[in-house]
Formats: sequence, C-alpha cells, structure tokens
Amino acid sequence: MQRYDLRHLGDDFYGRMLEIIDESALGEVSIFMFEIGDFSPVQKSADVIKEAGWTLMNSLKFNETDWTIVVKKVKSEVA
Repeated sequence: MQRYDLRHLGDDFYGRMLEIIDESALGEVSIFMFEIGDFSPVQKSADVIKEAGWTLMNSLKFNETDWTIVVKKVKSEVA
C-alpha cells in the first residue's frame, strides 16, 4: 500500500493518479490525497476510477481542504 499526495497538482491530478495506478502491480492498494476545492474533484475522481475499471474502496474527507480516496488495482465488479 502506497500513499500519494497529489495536492500540489490542484484540480489537475486525474492523469497522474491514473498513471500511478497503471504503473502499480495488480492487486495493489493506493491512497491518494487531493484538494477538495468546490467538491467537484470528489465526484470526478470516483468517475475517473470507475471509467478506468478499477475499484474505489473508500472516499473520505481528510480535513477541511483535503480528500482521500483508496483505490485497488483490480477490475471493478460494478458495470
């Protein structure tokens, strides 16, 4: 399990997040932290993970300005 701080990318972290997942081993769990902003990155990150076919295990508020998601590199069972 690895944790990645993507807050420095602002709301342009989606490509980097997918790049990290693509480079990880099958079955690997990754934790990503990013800035909430207007909350749109929260839903978009979930959508991006779903579209890529990976499993979003958890999504929660870390503090007043940051959010974390936990992603497992296994194909999602939800269509």
